[in-house]
Amino acid sequence: MTLNEAETGHISVPRKDRSFPLPALPDLQLEQATRRILIVLASAFSVLRLWVVFAVPFTDSTEARYAEMARKMVETGNWLIPQFDYGVPFWGKPPLHTWLSAAGMQVFGTTEAAARLPILLTALAILFLIWAWVRDTVGTNTALVATVVLATMAMFFGASAFVMTDIPMTLGTTLVMIGFWRAAIDSDSHWGYAVFLGLAIGMLAKGPVAVVLCAIPVTLWLMVTWNWGVLRRLPWTGGMALLMVLNVPWYLAAEIATPGFLHYFLIGEHVQRFLTPGWQGDLYGSGHQEAMGTIWLFWLMAALPWSLIPAVLLARPTRLAGAFRQDRSGWLVYLLLWSLSPLMLFTPASNILAAYVLPGLPAAAIVLVVLSSQVLGLRPNRASRIGFAVAGLAMLSSFLALTIGLVFAPQQMRLKSDKGLVAAAMTAHPDAPLYTVGGRSFSAEFYSHGRARAIDEADFARLAGNGAPTAFSVSPSMTTTAEALGLENMGEYGRHVLFVTQPVKEVK
Repeated sequence: MTLNEAETGHISVPRKDRSFPLPALPDLQLEQATRRILIVLASAFSVLRLWVVFAVPFTDSTEARYAEMARKMVETGNWLIPQFDYGVPFWGKPPLHTWLSAAGMQVFGTTEAAARLPILLTALAILFLIWAWVRDTVGTNTALVATVVLATMAMFFGASAFVMTDIPMTLGTTLVMIGFWRAAIDSDSHWGYAVFLGLAIGMLAKGPVAVVLCAIPVTLWLMVTWNWGVLRRLPWTGGMALLMVLNVPWYLAAEIATPGFLHYFLIGEHVQRFLTPGWQGDLYGSGHQEAMGTIWLFWLMAALPWSLIPAVLLARPTRLAGAFRQDRSGWLVYLLLWSLSPLMLFTPASNILAAYVLPGLPAAAIVLVVLSSQVLGLRPNRASRIGFAVAGLAMLSSFLALTIGLVFAPQQMRLKSDKGLVAAAMTAHPDAPLYTVGGRSFSAEFYSHGRARAIDEADFARLAGNGAPTAFSVSPSMTTTAEALGLENMGEYGRHVLFVTQPVKEVK
């Protein structure tokens, strides 16, 4: 070690053409009691998450919609393009998340767990990437704490086995960001292709937005450090070839099979959706009108309970600035920019969802743990253990209470799922059609294996009077109308009431 290295606390890495020191950050010192708390929290959250995977039914509309598209993929054998309805292509998102859930159903059957388990495995892959990277960069203890913090963030925990697009895309962006640092900054050439593999995953999970979410922090970090030369360390020729091979065939095949896909997806979903308030061009629903800047509020909710830490850190601006100055590698700045990239991108957007903050949460978990140690001087004492345990248990208790309610009291929770209604309808009239009056119910379609069909009120009156065995799902406000048509009320199931055309014995 040279005198300069000893004075600065940074150790140069003896690799060719290296221009950045290693992050000189001390690993957390964890006592046995702290480790036990971490293990208990991780185990409890894991058991609870698995219980949700198997016990909570699909709810409308997001998860039930994506699960039903995966079920249709398996049923029809059309693995090229997800189907919004039979024969109606879904252009809203690429198919990676649908492929994952459909593969689970293909292997394990048409169940909630089969559709969710591949998404859960994807979330576990993200956690492993974060743990391995922080372990190699700072140390095992910091890696353990950062991984537990990420796993217990409200949005990550909730989305970790939720059938939707965001966890697969977050895997892609995480792979890009870690791969870039390891290849371009650590000069580990083996990770160069991970950048392009991650971009391919992101493009197949959600499209070009994944590329933008990675380009923002990388570009800003290169501008801050002014070390553009590290880009030469990426395998551009082979990497771009890999990216093209993994993406272009599907995008071209989708456009050839369903002309108009590229224009709708690239322009409508990636420009108009975010810049046009209340965008009316959505083929599969309606826009989400939010005030500009709402994405920051979404982040505060998504990162609970750990989103309370930034306020404490900002209350010590001198020590906070000192922590960034001491890290001559720029690793903390890199993490901060990565964690803020979804907020920077979606601040001017009005058509947004809370899940849009997910790609930045892995970096947020790391930077919050590292800065808490550096700025607040947290040590493995009784006070810090109690604080960590209280925060984790508060989050666990909230999710546990919610899960218990959804499983054992769905009626009181007004659960947006028609699983119970479908079961009752199939018991009452096993071979009769099931109609949902007033709009589609994706959960009814999933649990009836595609038998449930949406009708309007005019068709309701006509079909109710034809005398054939038929089941109807109607809103409670239509109960009087249904009874006037001579239908038998079989009971209320969550948000809908089941009626059948012929009197039958109670099935509840």
